[in-house]
Amino acid sequence: MITLGISACVLGNPVRFDGGHKRSGFVCNELAKHFEFMPLCPEQAIGMGVPRPTIRLVGNPEAPRVIGSKDTRIDVTDALSAYSERTIAGLGSISGYILCAKSPSCGMERVPVYTDQGDNQGKIGVGVFARALMKARPELPIEEDGRLCDPLLRENFVLRVVAFNRWQEISGSGMSSAQLQTFHRAHKYLLLAHNQPLYRQLGPLVANATDDDIDASAQRYIALFMKALAKPASRKNHTNVLMHLQGYFKNQLSPVEKQELTETIHHYREGIVPLMSPLTLINYLLQRHPMSYLSEQTYLNPYPKDLRLRYGL
Repeated sequence: MITLGISACVLGNPVRFDGGHKRSGFVCNELAKHFEFMPLCPEQAIGMGVPRPTIRLVGNPEAPRVIGSKDTRIDVTDALSAYSERTIAGLGSISGYILCAKSPSCGMERVPVYTDQGDNQGKIGVGVFARALMKARPELPIEEDGRLCDPLLRENFVLRVVAFNRWQEISGSGMSSAQLQTFHRAHKYLLLAHNQPLYRQLGPLVANATDDDIDASAQRYIALFMKALAKPASRKNHTNVLMHLQGYFKNQLSPVEKQELTETIHHYREGIVPLMSPLTLINYLLQRHPMSYLSEQTYLNPYPKDLRLRYGL
């Protein structure tokens, strides 16, 4: 199974400062069917205990100290930084990470930062562990528990995790220029749906890669690939991809079938039906008229179907 790092409280573990948790139903009830979790709580790990005094970010938002909210003699900045560096170095096997929002250790954005005098500078900070993780692993899919309530962000996160895991499996056994070409070919329409400019950059990179420079080419490729997928696909781009896929069937379908597919794509473009409607029809037509190139396109089936992530798109 694919492994995700995760803030322990999001799994329902009672490790928050007050002994509570932030259990995510989506994570525990849906993702748990297909993913394994590696739960971590930086604050508990450095010995703060449960329950514990609250802490907050203080000072420079780019390099804040982590100070006790009430007892300012508490300063766990160095302990959290050391733990983060040590722990992140051992997370090479994970394919994504789910962080706890607003946490001074795990929040990936909009964490309150205070002045030394106690004035709130605004929600402009990043948790110490989260900042270190994103710096060390920029290619890693990372999301916050609260943002996973948004259907678009939820779908995009899972899509990125599964795609990145495919890359890990291929590169883990030794990458070659042929494998890079195969990977890129299978993700063509996924890339087109998410970021056409970066897709156009990736094509020449793959075409020019050789086995002699494959390590450098692969590193450049996955950095751009994950950057492309980080942008959720728009309805306009999805429609463009669906029309491209429709073109493969122009000589196979009857006039009635062509009309049905065209209308379904237009209905999606207009917001009348969800993305699953044209995709289901295309997958059905692909069963009737097999085409190996389309069958290998991850765009059509990017993750386990029972997660139902495209029903709301």
